[in-house]
Amino acid sequence: DKAKFYLKEAGLDSLSIQLSAADAAFTGAVDAAVLFSEKAAAAGITLEVVREPNDGYWDNVWLKKPFCAVYWGGRPTEDWMFSMTYATGVPWNDTFWSNARFDELLLAARSELDEDKRREMYHEMQSICANDGGTIIPMFASYVMGMSDKIGHEDRVAGNWTLDGFRALERWWFV
Repeated sequence: DKAKFYLKEAGLDSLSIQLSAADAAFTGAVDAAVLFSEKAAAAGITLEVVREPNDGYWDNVWLKKPFCAVYWGGRPTEDWMFSMTYATGVPWNDTFWSNARFDELLLAARSELDEDKRREMYHEMQSICANDGGTIIPMFASYVMGMSDKIGHEDRVAGNWTLDGFRALERWWFV
């Protein structure tokens, strides 16, 4: 109902767009796009899923097609993630979004030593992204790490990417 309201507010009764997807983006990306399309239809949005070839997806689709499936793994800091994906003009800003207040907060948060103030800045930045940004996040990855007393590892396990942030070979050993 909310989507229909906003379509009507924009002077539209319906909307037709294409969503490019390939399992190269992430396993199940095409299926996820189809599910997303089915949900969008209820709001009067025709979402045509364009199944792109896996080979060349990152060179020929990502950052070239206006709406496509993408997978982002987490980063160790908020600054790293925001700077890489949402700052105005950065190469991997895949929605080509720009917001002056967001950019201002991003720069200020880098030099803010008070953790509570910096946390508030990042919260405001997340709100700006949610309310003004161009990213749709239909799901989050769930990383499951198997542990055994026969395997040694450092005290912490990375929450970004699989296999301990792709560093299991460096950080894990047989006991």
